Amino acid sequence: MEYTIDKNRLQEFGSLEFIARQVVEGFITGLHKSPFHGFSVEFAEHRLYNTGESIKHIDWKLFGRTDKLFVKRYEEETNLRCQIVIDNSSSMYFPVRDKVSIDQPNKITFSIYAAAALMNLLKKQRDAVGLSVFSEQVDLHTRARSTTVHQKFLYGELEKLLVPITADDHKKTTVAGSLHEISEKIHKRSLVVIFSDMFESSSNTDELFSSLQHLRHNKHEVVLFHVVDQDKEIDFAYDNKPYKFIDMESGHELKIHPSEVREQYTKTVAAFKKELKLKCGQYRIDFVEADINKGFKQILLPYLLKREKMY
Repeated sequence: MEYTIDKNRLQEFGSLEFIARQVVEGFITGLHKSPFHGFSVEFAEHRLYNTGESIKHIDWKLFGRTDKLFVKRYEEETNLRCQIVIDNSSSMYFPVRDKVSIDQPNKITFSIYAAAALMNLLKKQRDAVGLSVFSEQVDLHTRARSTTVHQKFLYGELEKLLVPITADDHKKTTVAGSLHEISEKIHKRSLVVIFSDMFESSSNTDELFSSLQHLRHNKHEVVLFHVVDQDKEIDFAYDNKPYKFIDMESGHELKIHPSEVREQYTKTVAAFKKELKLKCGQYRIDFVEADINKGFKQILLPYLLKREKMY
């Protein structure tokens, strides 16, 4: 079931938390009308209201349908600890646009909005969430907590990442080293959700796969959202004219005609993605292709499926 959101109206408000709430509410509305309506995305169950207790959690909509007072009964303990990990290296700021928005995102903007939506969904389920951000090193790492104050702090940190980088700001990727470090800092038995294009030095591929294995060795469940622009980065769908390609992490420039390199490029990219998916399968890591042009359902639904399997 698809859902629609007035993205232009959302952009006017500028509040990441507000946008995340609207995205999730639209998703849940579609979910309840789909074959997946059985997911518990807000509370554990209902129970009859006892006279004299607080009316704070009465489900008034259900009262309107049944003429009986029911209370939403939440889980007393946190069910899940989730660590959201975001790659903030320069390659994540592709594609370069005059104006980046939720409607026309680059990879980092898509990841930020997706992470914010996940945080909202985690809050609905009374789960704890932490945030890690890395580029050349781990720039931010918080422990998973479920308090409102903590979540507002995380939204604030995410909003800081929405500021565009300058042409001279080349932040290289150290996915492997960062994931090794983050793995040691996360509470045991957590769900780790990674947003990254996984662009790492070709000489460091073995270490990259080792870092993913490290997360699993520490008993974490892992979902890797491989964030890409399918059209430009995977299919290499450029017009038949000369282009100047710039490496966003090194600044190196190359003037070529796309037709000259398309076949070799697509083969190389496909081979890397195949190996990445294979390694994730071996390590029992959920690999999810996340095309920035296809919205957030591709993020929220795999998360719910993973959570249902864990609990």
